[in-house]
Amino acid sequence: MRFNGRSRHERDRGESVEKKSAWRICRAMVRGYWFSEEKWKARGLLAVVIALNFIAVGMLVMINDWYNEFYNALQAYAYELFWPLVGKFAVLAFLHIAVAVYAIYLRQMLQIKWRSWLTERYLSRWMAHRSYYKLETLAEGTDNPDQRISEDIGQFVDLTLSLFVGFLKQLTTLAAFAVVLWNLSGVLTVPVGSWEFQIYGYMLWFSLIYSILGTVGAHRVGKKLIGLNFEKQRFEADFRFNMMRVRENSESIAFYGGEAQEVQGFKERFARVIGNFWALMRQTKILNFYINGYAQLAIIVPLIMAAPRYFGGEMALGGLMQTISAFGRVQDALSYFVEAYGTIAEYAAIVRRLSGFTAHMEEVEAKESAVASEASSGGFAAEGIFVALPDGTELLRDCSFSLAAGGSLLVTGVSGAGKSTLLRTLAGLWPFARGRAAFPKGGRRLFLSQRPYLPLGTLARTVSYPLTAEGPRSEMERALRLVGMESFLARLDEEADWSHILSLGEQQRIAFARILLVRPAWVFLDEATSALDEAREKELYEMLARELPEMGRVSVGHRSTLVAYHERELRLDGAGGFSTRLLRAEPAAR
Repeated sequence: MRFNGRSRHERDRGESVEKKSAWRICRAMVRGYWFSEEKWKARGLLAVVIALNFIAVGMLVMINDWYNEFYNALQAYAYELFWPLVGKFAVLAFLHIAVAVYAIYLRQMLQIKWRSWLTERYLSRWMAHRSYYKLETLAEGTDNPDQRISEDIGQFVDLTLSLFVGFLKQLTTLAAFAVVLWNLSGVLTVPVGSWEFQIYGYMLWFSLIYSILGTVGAHRVGKKLIGLNFEKQRFEADFRFNMMRVRENSESIAFYGGEAQEVQGFKERFARVIGNFWALMRQTKILNFYINGYAQLAIIVPLIMAAPRYFGGEMALGGLMQTISAFGRVQDALSYFVEAYGTIAEYAAIVRRLSGFTAHMEEVEAKESAVASEASSGGFAAEGIFVALPDGTELLRDCSFSLAAGGSLLVTGVSGAGKSTLLRTLAGLWPFARGRAAFPKGGRRLFLSQRPYLPLGTLARTVSYPLTAEGPRSEMERALRLVGMESFLARLDEEADWSHILSLGEQQRIAFARILLVRPAWVFLDEATSALDEAREKELYEMLARELPEMGRVSVGHRSTLVAYHERELRLDGAGGFSTRLLRAEPAAR
C-alpha cells in the first residue's frame, strides 16, 4: 500500500528515524548544560531542589499520620487533644508551605540559568557559519527560527525541569505512602465458592491496577494532542510573521494598494490558527472528560474499598481517614502521567520542533561552498568557477578571471543570468558552486546588496554597521558629508526604524558611507546604485576612486553608465557561458 508516494513501511521507518533523531537532540541539549562549565553550580542547585521535594514528601507523611490522631480524637470526643492537634497541623502546614515555595523558587532560578546557557549557544550557532542565511535559502521546513530560540528553548527548559522534578517527587511519594497504605490495608478475605482468598495490602494493589489502566487510557485518548500542539505553534508564528512582513513593507503595499490581498492572506493564516484551535479544543475536551472522571472515581473508590474493614470494626475513623488520604497520595503518584498528559504532549511537540530546527542547522552547516578560498599576493583571482541552481541548472561554467589590486570589474548580463549568485559564491554563501578564489591575505571584503540592511537603533549605529558606533564621530560625519547626507548629522543619536524613514536612494548612500568607514581591500556592489540618479552615481564612484584608490571594486549592474567607472567587463549569458572585455586601460600595479 502506498501513502503520499511512500509505502506504509517506508513511512513508519521514516517516523521512527525522526523520533530517534528528536530524542538524540533532546539528550544532547540536556547533557550539554549538565556537563558544561556550569555543571557543578547546576548540579548543586538541582540537588537542593530535589532535597526540598523529598522533605516536602516527608512532611506529607507526617500530615497523613496526623489524620489518624486527629480523627481518632474526634471519634473519642477528646476535646483536650483538639487544640494541640490543630496547633501541630498549623506548624506542619507552615513548614510544608515554606519548603514547597522555595523548591519552586530555586527550580525557577535553575531554569533561568539553563535557559540563558542554551539560548546563548543556539544564538551563536544560528549566527555562525551564516546558518541564519542558509536556513532561509536552503533548508525546507524550517519555520520561524526566531520563535524556536525565543520561545521553545524557554518552554523546553521549564517543562524538562518541572516534569523531571515532578516525576522524582511522585516516585518518592509512591515509595513513602505505599508502605503506609500496605500497613493500613490489612487483609481482605474474598470467598469464592468453598474457597477463601486472602489479599494482603489489597488497597495498594487496587491503586496500582487503577492507575495503570488510567495511564494507558489517557495515552489512547490524548495522543493526538502532540501533533496538534506542534501545528499550533507553527500556525501562530506564520500568522504573526505575515503581519510583521506587512509592517516591514508598508510603503510598497500602500503604493500597490494591496490591502485587500493582505487582508485575505491574514484571513487564510488566521483560519489555520482557528481550525487548529478548534481541533485542540475538541481533543482537550475528550481528555478532560476522561481525566476528571478518573479523578472523581478516585474519591469514592477508596471509601468503598475500605468500608468492609471499617464497618467490621477492624478500623477506627482515624484509620479510615488516614487510609483514604494515603490511597489518594499513592493514586496521585501512580497517576502522574494521566494528570500530566497534556503537559507531556506539549513537551513532545516542543522537542520535535527544536530537534527539527537543530537538525536543519546541522544540515546547512555541512553545506559549505565548494569554492576554495586562497591567499593572493595583492590582487583578486577566480579560477574554474562553476555555479548552479539547487536543481542542478548551470548558471556559470569554468569561469576564470583576475584583477590587480585596485582594479575594477563590471559584471553584466540579462536578468537571471546569475550575476548576484556569482557574488554570493565569491562571498562563500552559495553551496551549489565549486572552484577557487584568491583574495589578499588579511584584506577585508565588503559586500553591498541592492537594498542595504539597516539595524534598529541610532542612526550612528546604522551608518557604522557592521562596525560598532564607538569609532571617532568625526570620521562618520565626514563620510556622511561625502555621500551627500549632511542633513542627517544632527540626528546621529536618534533611535528609529531608519529603514522606514530613509528612501532607498538614501539607504544606498548610507551603504557607500559604510565603505569609507570599513575601508575594505575589495568591495562587491550588487546594483548598489540602482535607486540613484546618474549624476549621484557618478559622484559616488568618483568619490570611492579618490578616497580609496587602493581598493578593488566588483560591481553588478544593468546601467550602461557603469561602464565608465570600471576597467573590465564580465558578461554572463545565463546558459553557463561568459565573455570578458577590456573597457579601458587597467592601472599599473599599486
